[in-house]
Amino acid sequence: MVKKRVPEWLNSSLWTSTPAPEDDDRLQRNSTRPTTTTSISSLPVVDPGPPPSSAGAEPPKPPEMKDYPTDSHDRAHNGTSEDAGPSAEDISRQAQLLAEISKKVINMRDLRRFASQGIPDGAGIRSTVWKLLLGYLPPDRGLWSSELAKKRSQYKQFKEELLMNPSEITWRLEKSRSCDKDESKSESKGLLSRSEITHGEHPLSLGKTSIWNQFFQDTEIIEQIDRDVKRTHPDMHFFSGDSPFAKSNQEALKNILIVFAKLNPGIRYVQGMNELLAPLFYVFRNDPDEEYAASAEADTFFCFVEILGGFRDHFCQQLDNSVVGIRSTITKLSQLLKEHDEELWRHLEVTTKVNPQFYAFRWITLLLTQEFNFADSLHIWDTLLSDPEGPQETLLRVCCAMLILVRRRLLAGDFTSNLKLLQNYPPTNISHLLYVANKLRVQSLG
Repeated sequence: MVKKRVPEWLNSSLWTSTPAPEDDDRLQRNSTRPTTTTSISSLPVVDPGPPPSSAGAEPPKPPEMKDYPTDSHDRAHNGTSEDAGPSAEDISRQAQLLAEISKKVINMRDLRRFASQGIPDGAGIRSTVWKLLLGYLPPDRGLWSSELAKKRSQYKQFKEELLMNPSEITWRLEKSRSCDKDESKSESKGLLSRSEITHGEHPLSLGKTSIWNQFFQDTEIIEQIDRDVKRTHPDMHFFSGDSPFAKSNQEALKNILIVFAKLNPGIRYVQGMNELLAPLFYVFRNDPDEEYAASAEADTFFCFVEILGGFRDHFCQQLDNSVVGIRSTITKLSQLLKEHDEELWRHLEVTTKVNPQFYAFRWITLLLTQEFNFADSLHIWDTLLSDPEGPQETLLRVCCAMLILVRRRLLAGDFTSNLKLLQNYPPTNISHLLYVANKLRVQSLG
């Protein structure tokens, strides 16, 4: 068999990232931060090292709390200092995006083209653009007010119906009965007489339609959601800590995940969904428009549903081995690497036998939220959400580009070193990474 020649552009030093020092902040953050794992299937797992609680020789200390406000701090994704001003390119793109979203009817093709290059921070641009890209806001600005009012009202109704415990349901049922007849003193407080408690309303009922039986079944999932939400980005004041602001944000994340789980019994809740929810809620909650910021929970819920719509099958264990399951998607990544760099593919999967499931499973299911810092993740999502065909194909190209950027280190490595590198991906220039991913798209089309 004739060995496929590696394209010259892949051999350029431009595509090779500089090896990170052993004490790099990114690696330290990954070693101390609890790793979120999705419970989708019993895929083979390779232990990358000691558990988070014992990582490192130094005594444990609380994670450094950080904030990524929607201004200059997010510019760190290009490796610039926090106090550096916006580049001329950012200013130009921001002006283009502002002009586009200010039109009476927005041209979605132009919006996607501008946003795919990264959305500069400020003026709430990212919040509005993401809602447009996800189809939550219609292109016609004249419809925004009515559509938002309808969706937010619908979410409020979901919460009222799905977040109510059985005691409150029983109380409301009794209250409605009291409107038709006089009640005794005890009954007026919401207490049913023994003869009036139906089978479905009894706490010991095991019936499928029993509100109490369903409540007890939901408790385990709710407890899991609560644990995961509290572990979401522990290094950021926005998500973690004892401040009222952080607590309210955690409560919003919990509400969204519980409502989603109850509305989607086929999937319910899978560990890792909190990581997909966090970027959306962070962006919407930081909208400078107070009305929009106050409605971030409702807006995030519907956008979260839209995000999962494209990756829903990855979270359904029964579909793992189907053509739409997570293993099939990982196989597509392997084929993409083979198409663009057969030498690297052969070294990884044949010579060193690094199964892509060992690293790509988390990359794909969590949309790279765990591989880069939070600001970089937002930049990557700008590009993912801009794909008119959905984010999956762009995500696979970004993952393939991640492998190509460290190809020299991978070609020189063995199973252990390569697995460690890919499970703890080194810092990289995100704009450069996305450029290489787009280059792969052009190469495929050519």
